[in-house]
Amino acid sequence: QVQLVESGGGLVQAGGSLRLSCAASGIAFSLFDMGWYRQAPGKQRESVATISTGGTTDYADSVKGRFTISRDNAESTVYLQMNSLKPEDTAAYYCTAKHRIFKFEYWGQGTQVTVSS
Repeated sequence: QVQLVESGGGLVQAGGSLRLSCAASGIAFSLFDMGWYRQAPGKQRESVATISTGGTTDYADSVKGRFTISRDNAESTVYLQMNSLKPEDTAAYYCTAKHRIFKFEYWGQGTQVTVSS
């Protein structure tokens, strides 16, 4: 069975840092593009960061310079390092996996990040 298991969310003060982890199982991890999305109440879901099978990264303008996405293929895990957090970063964060060729797509359960002012 395919599973994306997230961890690392929580409550943090503005200016602080968190690292989200997403451990994948049941997929050939190295064949999947990985990403993080977020959705806050009353707002549209947005892509935060993506990393391709080849290691190419892309970031939303709102997080560029503060967030870093990385992957460890040996551990089938993708990370999101979040620094200089702002209250507007508060959202449910979701891990995604999309097959590079066949476009199978899977989603994690979501983890809440709350940044206090």
